[in-house]
Amino acid sequence: MEYTPEISVNNGVGMLPRLRRFSTKQSFFLFGPRGTGKSTLLKQSFNQDECLWLDLLDSSVEERFFNKPDELYAIVKALPPKVKYVIVDEVQKVPKLLDEVHRLIEDEEVDKVFILTGSSARKLKRDGANLLAGRAFVYHLHPFSCFELKERFDLEKALHSGTLPRVFSLQGEEEERAFLRAYADTYLKEEIANEQLVRKLQPFRRFLEVAAQCNGKIINYANIGRDVGIDDKTAKEYFSILEDTMLGFFLEPFHNSFRKRLVGKPKFYFFDPGVVRTLSRRLSVPLTPQTAAYGEAFEHFILLEINRLGSYFQPDYRFSFIRTTSDVEVDLVVERPGKPLLCIEIKSGEAVDEVSLRSFIKITKEIPDCEAIVLSQDRFMKKFEHVACYPWKQGIEEIFPEIN
Repeated sequence: MEYTPEISVNNGVGMLPRLRRFSTKQSFFLFGPRGTGKSTLLKQSFNQDECLWLDLLDSSVEERFFNKPDELYAIVKALPPKVKYVIVDEVQKVPKLLDEVHRLIEDEEVDKVFILTGSSARKLKRDGANLLAGRAFVYHLHPFSCFELKERFDLEKALHSGTLPRVFSLQGEEEERAFLRAYADTYLKEEIANEQLVRKLQPFRRFLEVAAQCNGKIINYANIGRDVGIDDKTAKEYFSILEDTMLGFFLEPFHNSFRKRLVGKPKFYFFDPGVVRTLSRRLSVPLTPQTAAYGEAFEHFILLEINRLGSYFQPDYRFSFIRTTSDVEVDLVVERPGKPLLCIEIKSGEAVDEVSLRSFIKITKEIPDCEAIVLSQDRFMKKFEHVACYPWKQGIEEIFPEIN
């Protein structure tokens, strides 16, 4: 059995459906950044009378199980049959609880489903935590997709303020900005400082600003380190912290045989447009169509949509990009098992023409067995040679027909 969960948003529009589906019969991890709605999703999906809920963001609960993690075993053993689910929220706060969960799963007398949420894999990895050796599925939750928001979706708002659920309960841009600034500061305090992921917080604060300004660009660790005042090894480690705390992800260069000489360094994308604009101190700067900044923001948004939907519907898809040493680029390459390689060009303009696609048409001709598409704000579907050009939402639906 699977739920198609809904999440309550306090904005007068009722329930918004989430695309994240999960088994109700199998234990699982639900990972995602703070504020993406993990706890709310579970509260909406499960009858609370059937759940034992342990919120490790409550300092008294965290302290209790940090000192005596084995107490969980005794508590669960004493649960009545009507309690079917044990939910541990933000499990990275007490990684040793996972040993007790593992022991309970192995106990044939315990007939419970364990649901473990987390907003940081860093502490679990660092402490060598027991990740249950495949006995629990792993799911991820992201900020809202446009396909979850439906009629509530507004592209300009998504580009300016992102799609974290809390944004949709606020009134106006000033409240949105205040929330996003507080959110960025909370992450610094709770995920980075409190868990002691870096020795000195001030260089990391500066690094966040520089990394956000480099969002979607080829990473040069030495240049970033020089701008921050750290060495390139530390810069690389800081990016790893961002990935492990789910603040962003690497987009690796395409590594298949193909005669063009390719750039071999990755890009890094933050997980939400509003957060990256906050960290780069551009939150109050308007985005104007037909500017480079607007084009970068639109490309970021489309990449996030595809990454989220891939996580929900096609976890075996692999994403990368192509850039040649002569700066010819394919924005996104999607390796789809059993299907042709998909090359995607992203254009923010409202009128796509063949001249603007000349380089994309040429490079995709040279990639064997390639399907090439363009996603843009043009209202009309077009075709130039082998390249199909879609209105962006329609094109994404072609990539992920499971949406409908």
